[in-house]
Amino acid sequence: MSEVLFSDLGLSKPVLDAVIHAGYETPSPIQAKAIPVLLQGGNLLGTAQTGTGKTAAFTLPLLSRLKFSTNGTPAMLVLTPTRELAIQVAEAVQSYAIKMPKVHVLAVYGGQDISIQLRALRREASIVVATPGRLIDHMKRGSIDLSQIQAIVLDEADEMLDMGFMEEVESILKAIPETAQRALFSATMPTSVKKIIDRYLGKYEEACIENKTTTVENISQHYLIVRPENKIEALTRVLEGETFDGMLIFVRTKQATAELSERLEARGFNAAPLSGDLAQAMRERTINRLKTGKIDIVVATDVAARGLDVDRITHVINYDIPYDTESYVHRIGRTGRAGRTGNAILFITPRERHLLKMIEKATRQPISQMDPPTGAQISERRINAFRQKIVETMEKSNLEDFKRLIENFAEESSVPLINIAAALTALAQEGKPLFPEMEELKAPRDMENKSGRKKFEAEESFGLNPDEKKRIRKERKDGFDGVEEGFERYYLGVGRMHHVSPRDIVGAIAGESDMSSADIGRIKLFDKFSTVELPQGIPEPILHILERMHIRSFPSKFRLMTADAPQERDRSSRASSKGSFAKREKPFRERSGDKPFRKTRRFGRH
Repeated sequence: MSEVLFSDLGLSKPVLDAVIHAGYETPSPIQAKAIPVLLQGGNLLGTAQTGTGKTAAFTLPLLSRLKFSTNGTPAMLVLTPTRELAIQVAEAVQSYAIKMPKVHVLAVYGGQDISIQLRALRREASIVVATPGRLIDHMKRGSIDLSQIQAIVLDEADEMLDMGFMEEVESILKAIPETAQRALFSATMPTSVKKIIDRYLGKYEEACIENKTTTVENISQHYLIVRPENKIEALTRVLEGETFDGMLIFVRTKQATAELSERLEARGFNAAPLSGDLAQAMRERTINRLKTGKIDIVVATDVAARGLDVDRITHVINYDIPYDTESYVHRIGRTGRAGRTGNAILFITPRERHLLKMIEKATRQPISQMDPPTGAQISERRINAFRQKIVETMEKSNLEDFKRLIENFAEESSVPLINIAAALTALAQEGKPLFPEMEELKAPRDMENKSGRKKFEAEESFGLNPDEKKRIRKERKDGFDGVEEGFERYYLGVGRMHHVSPRDIVGAIAGESDMSSADIGRIKLFDKFSTVELPQGIPEPILHILERMHIRSFPSKFRLMTADAPQERDRSSRASSKGSFAKREKPFRERSGDKPFRKTRRFGRH
């Protein structure tokens, strides 16, 4: 059977011209399945991983069939989970509408001055690409009219609902005319997405691309084992040893993005942070600088980099290993997109080996081990780069004056030219010695205890050893539910049904705070929730961080367990709680029984 071309799919001439202008000829699998359905006006459930061309899959047919008026009322609405993705989708949609001068696309998202969006909505917006929260704001203001919407698309629906936008999405869908065409795209199909499908998608057709290894099969994957204290040195060597164009480095926390980018800049690399703490204008500027080559390295968190698609990203480095495999696939999917090849490097510490096995099992691909470049290898690369600079300087510069200077100096001082050249080379090293003295960063050996068991294997089961299991069973049987002295018990809205383990909880808490695993007390798992004991007097800033924490991609719903009525925390105590864990005077109170506990404070959405 002959290969399907875009010209075979029945797209309108302006849209097809735009596709040809962009240099595309053949549709991706999701595009080939989705475009005919949407062209016929049908509702669609599209299932495909990130980076498979979903934006074009819904944009091209809807641009071809919808009737766009000139009265400023939008005919098409696209919902996305993040600001970055909203901007990216809006740019892509506008590029496909380049031959349709009367079609105007507007991105509506939080973090941007709402007055700018109000002015744009008053003018003309044929297509609106929005995040749910900001769109709801406009609906309440009456600044957007959804009565003429002919088609609505939910892009990355699983991410959107994972981030807590269920109520907003439902409110938006209720405001859309029943006659509007509906399309929902999702990489996975959790219960929340199925709920939306059953209620609002109506009669639909499916365009399902099997979740194989398409996201990672064209990506070269490697890992290296390093001790935590050697990570920055290992990263520096990898950056010098790898030939890359653009690079994304993933870390777990917002604070780490700033810290690591500063340390890299101090080492001579052109790097910038990307996190939710940055103002939206700064985030957009950082992405544009990466696109245009003004910076080469961006250090980012998962949320900040969602939806990021930059052609020049050749490498993704997981400086901090993610605690769930889905995040890993999303991360490395920032490279090797649209048929291009990419490189992914994973840093792991000895105690994180079990996470490597989980990733290999999920991706169905082995990840090969690599060693950090040695001093000799770094030296060779620096020397080659230096030689290239010499050649370029000789080819492009007028060196006559310098030749006379050196000749005169050699004659007056009776110093051989080779010695002068060597001295000038030493001066030109620019803080990077051509012959660096570097200790070899060997992969840490597995430490064994007297019984011969590897230490990291023992560490895998912290919080889940046989004695702990017996104790938990005994406590349940006896009805004893006390809390260790000096600790308080906290509720987590994830449990066995979410496939959460104690190490997932410990890893998430340790990764988001300054606590180590030794600070974390008893953990109890139930079907729908879990409990964890933490030291009394945790500083307020850390509590706020933990409230927004995710465990295996699920919101933690972290809160103190108490039988008291809900109340706000005393904000006057913040100043005194910023230091070390101070002991609280008020005793811890709790309810017994296998039921969730009431909130002691309100929690913001991540």
